[in-house]
Amino acid sequence: MSHPSPAKTTRPANVFTVSQLNQRAKQLLEVSFATVKVEGELSSLSRPSSGHWYFSLKDSGAQVRCAMFRSRVAQLRFQPKEGDLIEIRARVSLYEARGDYQLIVDGMKPAGEGALLLAFQDLKKRLAQQGLFEPERKRPLPLPKRIGVVTSPSGAALHDILTVLERRAPDIEVDIYPTQVQGAQAAGQIIEAIQRANRDNRVDVLIVGRGGGSMEDLWCFNDERLAHTIAQSSLPIISAVGHETDTTIADFVADQRAATPSAAAELVSPDRQQRVQQLHTLDHRLRQQMQARLQEARQQVSNVRHRLQSPEHTIQRYAQRLDQLESRLRRAWQQQQQQRQARLNQQQQALLGQHPERIIQLGQTRQQQLQQRLHRAMEQCLQQQRLQLANQVKLLDSLSPLSVLSRGYAICTALDGTVIQHPQQVRCGDRIQARLAQGTITCQVTDPDTLHSDHSGNRSR
Repeated sequence: MSHPSPAKTTRPANVFTVSQLNQRAKQLLEVSFATVKVEGELSSLSRPSSGHWYFSLKDSGAQVRCAMFRSRVAQLRFQPKEGDLIEIRARVSLYEARGDYQLIVDGMKPAGEGALLLAFQDLKKRLAQQGLFEPERKRPLPLPKRIGVVTSPSGAALHDILTVLERRAPDIEVDIYPTQVQGAQAAGQIIEAIQRANRDNRVDVLIVGRGGGSMEDLWCFNDERLAHTIAQSSLPIISAVGHETDTTIADFVADQRAATPSAAAELVSPDRQQRVQQLHTLDHRLRQQMQARLQEARQQVSNVRHRLQSPEHTIQRYAQRLDQLESRLRRAWQQQQQQRQARLNQQQQALLGQHPERIIQLGQTRQQQLQQRLHRAMEQCLQQQRLQLANQVKLLDSLSPLSVLSRGYAICTALDGTVIQHPQQVRCGDRIQARLAQGTITCQVTDPDTLHSDHSGNRSR
């Protein structure tokens, strides 16, 4: 039988329930922080069987919980681990069931380019103040007969340049100035190659570049000495570093910047140079317009998303709750298994205590103990009996007539064995026996009166 909640009838209008408060807080967070980028250290990473990821992002002073759902995890191009410094793109939300503030992660990448980016911007600002980027100092590209290429002889950039030139202008000669294009020694080698090409004065234009890579890989083209070398070069220089989205200091200082090494080769190809330049201009304008339209569309979608409760968010919330219940179920199951194992061990110990073999062993041990005790008791009893017997023998020996006889006395008896105690018991001429300590002699009474007067009886003959 259900009862109506008293909160629905008595709660004031300005008092929130917990659910209402969490809903309002979630709406405020999601509206105020549509999309944010956050950098921090990855910790407490959990990967349940659902495929979703749960982790914390922290720095020296704070941390925030994060959830990344399976569809976004599948798009990652690297495998993060505990302690990694990462940058995430996420929307701020609140997990209503617990009231936890969290980030719903849409994208993740390794962090670490921030310091390089600051150094890049600082150098760019300083060189711009020195006038190295001014359009007035940039020279137009000539129609070349010989092109110099400063790049790695084993890289894809050289192959791309030669392929394009072979297709578009096979009569143009190419001088290759091999250098490293990555690492600590790369900037110095590139500077030396540019200076050597200027001294040789064999080529009409220089292409300096390499293929794409990370900001660290392209960092040698952000060298300040290299920037001044490019600015001081008497030969026009085309910077062709990385892909179109990659930008280095060499691109700003060079007389012409090419999006790729292949594009640099097309720029110096005489038959389509202007068309390629127009194409790049149109491409740049198109990309700007596309970015503007996409940004506008993203804003519209974001506004609609905040007004409309997305089923995806509900599914994600329940998925997160399901993962938590799964973790609790596993912990409970493990605890029950441990308890059952403990009970089983106790019962096994109890069963071993009731085993017939153990009972027999205990009985045998008890029997041996009792047998030993019985032997000891019998020995004590026999010892006591022997002692008593010896005492009785001594007493009996002390009371025995034989001991009297051993002192020289004799016992006189009639022939019928009657002990003679008085002379009146015999007459003169009677034969009597006298028992001595050793043996018996037969005597004849000659004077009974004398015997009567001598009570010792030793005078009988």
